[in-house]
Amino acid sequence: MSTGVDADACFDAVVVGGGPRAVSVVERLAARHPDGAPPVRVAVLDRVEVGAGATWRTDQSPLLLNNTYSAHTTVYTDESTPMDGPVTPGPDLITWARESTPPPDRPAWVAAEAAALRPWSYPSRRIQGVYYREQLARAEATGRVLVTRVLGEAVALERDGGADGDRTVRLADGRALRGRIVVLAQGMVQAKRSARTAALVAAAERDGLVYIEPGMPAERDWDRVPGGETVLVTGLGANFFDVVALLTEGRGGTFEPAGDPARPARLRYRPSGREPHLVAGSRRGLPYRSKAAYASGFPPRYVPRLATADWFAGIAAGRGQDFRRDVWPQLAREFAWAHLSTLLAHHPGALVPGTGAADLLDRLRAAPGEAAVDEVIARAVADPRRALAVGRLDRPPAPGPVDAGTWRRWVREHAEDELDAMHDPLRHPRNTVNRAMAALRGPVRKLVTAGALDGESVARDLDGWFTALGLALASGPPPHRTARVLALIDAGVLELLGEDSEVRYEDGAFTGRSAVRRAAPVRARAFVETRMSKGVVTDTDDPLLDGLLRAGRARLHRWPSGRGPGPASGTLDVTPDGYQLLDAAGVADERVIVLGIPAEGVQPGSAIGATPGVPSPLLAGADRAAARVLAARAAAAEAGGAGAAGAVSPPGGPGAADAGPSAAPAAGPSVPSAPAAP
Repeated sequence: MSTGVDADACFDAVVVGGGPRAVSVVERLAARHPDGAPPVRVAVLDRVEVGAGATWRTDQSPLLLNNTYSAHTTVYTDESTPMDGPVTPGPDLITWARESTPPPDRPAWVAAEAAALRPWSYPSRRIQGVYYREQLARAEATGRVLVTRVLGEAVALERDGGADGDRTVRLADGRALRGRIVVLAQGMVQAKRSARTAALVAAAERDGLVYIEPGMPAERDWDRVPGGETVLVTGLGANFFDVVALLTEGRGGTFEPAGDPARPARLRYRPSGREPHLVAGSRRGLPYRSKAAYASGFPPRYVPRLATADWFAGIAAGRGQDFRRDVWPQLAREFAWAHLSTLLAHHPGALVPGTGAADLLDRLRAAPGEAAVDEVIARAVADPRRALAVGRLDRPPAPGPVDAGTWRRWVREHAEDELDAMHDPLRHPRNTVNRAMAALRGPVRKLVTAGALDGESVARDLDGWFTALGLALASGPPPHRTARVLALIDAGVLELLGEDSEVRYEDGAFTGRSAVRRAAPVRARAFVETRMSKGVVTDTDDPLLDGLLRAGRARLHRWPSGRGPGPASGTLDVTPDGYQLLDAAGVADERVIVLGIPAEGVQPGSAIGATPGVPSPLLAGADRAAARVLAARAAAAEAGGAGAAGAVSPPGGPGAADAGPSAAPAAGPSVPSAPAAP
């Protein structure tokens, strides 16, 4: 087992970040490796776990789930991957789970979880982490790559000998990793503690309160949250469902069928007595919309009728357009059609008599904007329970302020509607709207790549609200997760605070307010913030990225705008072809490649994991990085430096070589290779 790195070693590549992007880079290096050449020497560095990274760490609770299907996870390319490297086969998550001969270091709990996986199920994050970790070992077992696994935190990136010299990654503990190419693949970087968060931390420590600040759920101490009393929560997105599971199921609560024949998805919660009373809110006021369970396992593909591929092609040909003016009205028409066409097909009685598809399409095409689209819906729908406002797809029926009784009624109606959508997914208009969003948000993002939208509009409209709307509708939790949240509402364990929720520290306690009129704000001595990181680097807590920006070794990517300097995307600027890091003057560092979320402004879609048969920016980026690493190695060999690449001390001494595919992480606080189930 490697416990250190030879200070004189020079790796062919140093990869900072040990999650799926790092695994993909190593796999692509193995795939591109020239026959007969020495193995490519790669150091993979991660602060949590090499192979899994922080998001997919294998020591986290099984209650923390992925929100995409098991069948939609791979690290292997196929004919759909936009790349010039060779396609090499390999197991996706489901195929891997069916493999009969596990490696000796596989955790004992994997067998039960793997046996339960179905293509349409939602895997735990920890089993996905084991998959990634074992694919790293599989790539190394080819003999084409030699991986040194290093646990630690990268704090700086230095140049050795100028632009043409090697690069050195400095670690917080004083160690260093030198490589001809450095690949920055940190994934979902977290935000540094804001002034507001710091003030809440200080107030909680001073007054004996409990405050759980924003961050990854697997990295927070949930034992601090008191049971049996009110706890305020803000954020109703993906992290919210994780936190609720940890504080209810994770404390011994159980769910059972409620015996409702009309809504079989309805559950009943049996409390353990150790869970808190959660009062949760957000700007939307409602949790992310649930995914649906379809009889075939997977949702049918939504085919747009108005916002078609031809329509998007026409918009993409323009320049400097405004999203709100030029794009959103057509999307609003499409969402309205998704809703109305489902009513036409399955609930015609909910519509005004005589309403027909051709007439509705004509009226929607003629609607000049959002208000007019809403008017088309209002004139067509006779059943108020089937009403829809396209500007409030992720919110309650109407804006506040609203009285507490009305809010309680809205929450009940929301719960019943979600249960109906789970029970009858193909016939429920809400599911059609959600599938429409899933189909449209990709083409919308491609308009940005094409330069069709003005940068000010991208920052204000897409990043400002549409992206969040897409997440709320199309990136919701598994249906059983939503069913459990609704059961907690029924049981009184969870209460929704309301739209435009806000929590402050006042008079020795946390107080929660919203657009719901109450006699007094909700007071609690415990407050949990479940906000997710947006992966931006402008306020990142990653010391390496922060240092590069401060030193002018990196700059922020900006959206082009015809109205002056474009607004920053919050990600690093890199070259559009090879993803080399650009400095403050726009000069590329050809020895530093940035992949994924920290540079997603130039690599749209790279935040999304790879799905078999679907073009993957993540895998395409990994292939480009691998090509660059091999080119740099070949150039060094021509210059006579091949023998020094990745020289590592032999096993048993300082800087021992990695023991091979099944080796544990190389250095730092050890992560067990087979952690016990939490």
